Amino acid sequence: MISAFFIFNQKGEVLISRLYRTDLKRSIADVFRIQVISNSDVRSPIITLGSTSFFHVRINNLYIVAVTKCNANAALVFEYCYRFIAIAKSYFGKVDEESVKNNFVLIYELIDEINDFGYPQNSEIDTLKSYITTESVMSTSIPAEESSKITTQATGAISWRRGDVKYKKNEAFVDVVETVNLSMSAKGTILRADVDGHILMRAYLSGTPECKFGLNDKLVIDKNERGIGDAVELDDCRFHQCVRLDEFDSTRTISFIPPDGEFELMKYRSTSNVKLPLRVIPTVNEIGTSQVSYVVTVKTNFSNKLSATNVVIRIPTPLNTTSVDTKVASGKAKYVPAENVVVWKVPRIQGGQEISLSATAHLTSTTHRQVWARPPIDVDFQVLMFTASGLIVRFLKVFEKSNYNSIKWVRYLTKASGSYQIR
Repeated sequence: MISAFFIFNQKGEVLISRLYRTDLKRSIADVFRIQVISNSDVRSPIITLGSTSFFHVRINNLYIVAVTKCNANAALVFEYCYRFIAIAKSYFGKVDEESVKNNFVLIYELIDEINDFGYPQNSEIDTLKSYITTESVMSTSIPAEESSKITTQATGAISWRRGDVKYKKNEAFVDVVETVNLSMSAKGTILRADVDGHILMRAYLSGTPECKFGLNDKLVIDKNERGIGDAVELDDCRFHQCVRLDEFDSTRTISFIPPDGEFELMKYRSTSNVKLPLRVIPTVNEIGTSQVSYVVTVKTNFSNKLSATNVVIRIPTPLNTTSVDTKVASGKAKYVPAENVVVWKVPRIQGGQEISLSATAHLTSTTHRQVWARPPIDVDFQVLMFTASGLIVRFLKVFEKSNYNSIKWVRYLTKASGSYQIR
C-alpha cells in the first residue's frame, strides 16, 4: 500500500507530488531530500525512518520515490515504480527532468489512473493509451461503443488486448535472449555458472489470436525431478499474465492471447547443465619484478556454423605497468593505462576456431613491492542462434477465427557483458 508518490530532480526539487492517503503530509518530501538526496553515504534503495519507508529508483538524474507507512511488499513497490517508468517511456520517450516538466499534466493523469487510494491498479500500457491520450486531454465526446470497449478492457478477462486490432501483414517475432554469468578459477574450476533468460515477443497480429508456443520435450521445472539426463532445467520461471499456466504444467506448451506489440512473455534462470560458449585459458607469469608475460587462448564451444561477435576481452595488468607489447593473430589488442587493462577486441570468432594473444607487460620499479591481486579477466560477447541453457522453441502456432496466414520468426541470442569472468 503506497501512501505517496514523488519525482525529484538531482537538486532535490519536487517535480511531481501525489498523496494517495491521509497518513502522510506533503512535508515528507523534505525528509527524503535531507536524508537521501543530500546524503551521499546513502546507497540502499530503501530507507526506513521511524515508521515511514522510502523506496526510490534512479533514472537519468531523477528520483522516482514511493513512500509508505505500512509493512508493504518491497518487490511490489519497486515493480510499481519500474512499471511507471515503462509507461512514461511509452508515452513520451526518454524519462528526464525536461520531459517530466513538459508532460506533468499527463503524468498526474497516469499516476491517478494506475493507483487508487494507494493500491496499484491496471497498468497495461495498451489499455491506458486507449483512454489517456498522449496530449493528456480527455475527449469529452467518446462514442458510446468506444466507451463500452474501454470498460470491457479495463475490467474484463483480457485487459491486456483490444479485440479490434488490425494489421495488413500478420507477424510474430520471438527472441530468446540469455545472459551467461560465469566465475571460473585460475585452475579452470567453475565456481559459478548460471543463465538469466528472457523470452521477448513482438506480436503484430489482427483480432484476438490464440498463440501456442512449445518448448523442449525434456524440460524440468519441478525441483523434485532434477537430474534427469540431458534435460533442460529451469529455475524461477515467471510468465506474463496472459499465459495459461495449467496447460504449461501438463504439456510444456505456452498457450496465450498476446498483448499487441512488444512484451516479455517469460523470465527464467538456469543453474544446471549450462553450456559455456567460450572457454578462456590464461597463462600469466611474473618474470622477476620488471615483467609479466601473458598467453591467453580463447576456444569456442559451439558449431562451426555459428560465430561469436563483438568479442571484447579485458586482461588486467599490475598498477605499476608502464607499457605492454601485444601480439595477436585475430582482432586488435591495446593497452589502456587509465584502466590498467589490455583490451583485446575480436569482431568475429567462428565456431571450432581457437585464437590466442601473447603479451609482455613492462613494470616500473617501486620502493615498496605489493603483491598483485590479479583481478579476473572479463569477456563480453554475443552468439546468435545459440542458448547456453539448451532451451529451444519447438513450434509457434497462431490460431484466429478468420484463419489468416501469419509469419513467425524465432531468434536466439546468448551474450555476456561484465559477468563472464576468469580469475
